[in-house]
Amino acid sequence: EDAETQMDQWTPVMDSIKKEAGETESGGRRPLSAASVGSLVIQERLNQLVALFKGRTERQKERLVDPDESEEESPSPSKAPPPPPPPGVEKKGDAPAAAEEAEEKDFELPRIPRPPKLPPLPDWLRVVLEYRFPSSIDPFTLIYVIWLFFVVAAWNWNVWLIPVRWAFPYQTPENIHLWLLADYTCDLIYITDILVFQPRLQFVRGGDIVCDRKDMRENYMSTERFKMDVVSLFPMEILYYFTGVNSLLRFPRLLKYMAFFEFNDRMEAVMKKAYIYVIRTSTYLLYSLHINACLFYWGSDYEGLGSTKWVYDGQGNYIRCYYFAVKTLITIGGLPDPTTVFEICFQLINYFVGVFAFSIMIGQMRDVVGAATAGENYYRACMDSTIKYMNSYSIPHDVQNRIKTWYDYTWKSQGMLEQELLVQLPTKMRLDIAVDVNYAIVSKVALFQQGCDRQMVFDMLTRLKSVVYLPGDFVCKKQGEIGREMYIIKQGEVQVVGGPDLQTVFVTIRAGSVFGEILLAGGGGNRRTANVKAHGFANLFILDKKDLAEILVHYPESQKLLRKKATMLTKDKKPEEKGGGKEVKEVIPPRPDVPEMFKAALEVTKQPVPPPSPTHRRSPIPRALVRDGDDTVSESADSSVVIRMTSRHAGEEVLTVEVTRGEGEEQKK
Repeated sequence: EDAETQMDQWTPVMDSIKKEAGETESGGRRPLSAASVGSLVIQERLNQLVALFKGRTERQKERLVDPDESEEESPSPSKAPPPPPPPGVEKKGDAPAAAEEAEEKDFELPRIPRPPKLPPLPDWLRVVLEYRFPSSIDPFTLIYVIWLFFVVAAWNWNVWLIPVRWAFPYQTPENIHLWLLADYTCDLIYITDILVFQPRLQFVRGGDIVCDRKDMRENYMSTERFKMDVVSLFPMEILYYFTGVNSLLRFPRLLKYMAFFEFNDRMEAVMKKAYIYVIRTSTYLLYSLHINACLFYWGSDYEGLGSTKWVYDGQGNYIRCYYFAVKTLITIGGLPDPTTVFEICFQLINYFVGVFAFSIMIGQMRDVVGAATAGENYYRACMDSTIKYMNSYSIPHDVQNRIKTWYDYTWKSQGMLEQELLVQLPTKMRLDIAVDVNYAIVSKVALFQQGCDRQMVFDMLTRLKSVVYLPGDFVCKKQGEIGREMYIIKQGEVQVVGGPDLQTVFVTIRAGSVFGEILLAGGGGNRRTANVKAHGFANLFILDKKDLAEILVHYPESQKLLRKKATMLTKDKKPEEKGGGKEVKEVIPPRPDVPEMFKAALEVTKQPVPPPSPTHRRSPIPRALVRDGDDTVSESADSSVVIRMTSRHAGEEVLTVEVTRGEGEEQKK
């Protein structure tokens, strides 16, 4: 663009020079003066400059289009060779041409090599690189529980190994760097917990879950835990300069005990509570023995190793000191008698602490066993009460055995009664559990698919009742039983049976199937149409018709749809019966029956055949007659058949036959 602008500026100058150096009108050339020669040289030089500018512009455009193409391979614009300069001025044009060539070289851009293509990253590495740490953390999520495990591991390092390093000669100058590396790694975990995780924990305020970072940080800083965490990181290691590396100077690290109890609470939500009690109680016992072993070695070292029979006679053997602590605290006996005042006082304190700790452990174990068997004890109490009730009313032993079998199967399959478990929860939580457990089964029912309100199905899930049927129990019977429930098979199988002895199996219905839903929705009457009994143990969900009606009051559109579907399902299940019913329910009998009945009536009355009427009408409903005269009546000898001929207007006659079947019965016309 700059080159084109310069060309436009030089165009008027070039035109004026051409006019001065042009030919005369006669076609002859004027003699060249010194000024004319100079003008001609300038004109030629300007032409060369314009050509150079154009060529450079074209080359720059090509480089912008394809920067990888080398300058040598790109075609250069063709330019006409300049006219030969006049004699005496050839050297003057060579210097500017060389300068232009040098200038062209300065404008050349260096080629930038393309970077090589990197191989694709693995999926796990890409997930790690794309992960962003959350701004708020739910304290009940798995990531926080895993982090608590690392914090508790760092706390246990300090709790268990600070006494060992203080009492036993396990910390030496040769391995001091390893001990310090482990200590400062634990300190780094403490600092990360205080600065990263704890200020991001969500909390509840006024019923709302707070996720704002500033509020979460202020809430953590206002708690007692924050103060204990800060004190636990007090840098008493600066005293190493005066005392050397002494593990007792790290005792503030033990103040982060709240993380240990929080981890126990989180694990109780994952594991069975009795297991946590057992582990925690066992840990308390082992730690008390551990401290006693360290104190025994320290006391022996204070008295002098091997100086008496009571003190420890070896060096650095932790297991033998732990054995002494077990015998002392559990009061097994068989220990050497103390001789010095220090040994006597130490042993007395051990005995008192041992008795106190042992009684606490027994109480803890009793609570643990009671918590582990609380559900089983409740089940046994319910079963014993039921047996006592049946014995008091002399219930047959067969019935009692079936009830005992029911209790035993219910306990082994569920652990406790399901309805008693859910009754303690709020309605919303019961709905959430019912949706997760039962929605997959109920959604398979054809009656509740395609168009039913989803919330209506959710409300129905909370009304389902779980019932266990023993092998051979009839779920429903055909002999006149009214259908008030719908059944959903949760576990086991049921069979549709028939025959004289109800032993013929027509079909077997397995888990996930439904029966009785048509009667529940109001289709097909209200009587059971099949005999269904349990084949083995069967766990069924039952939905009562009354409960469904209470739900459908709030969903009128779903109610209409359910009734329509029930009617369609009934037609689909019994197409042949429906077709036969239509033939039976014909109001007007076939035409050929009329002459036979008419001839039978004539034979009884023995009267001549009346003249044919233009129209014969027969109807089971009596009609109002328009009489033209008296009726002609004939009857049999026993008056069981009466034939009446009634004349009507326009020459019509109506024949009426009355048959009496017996005394007290109505007449049929």
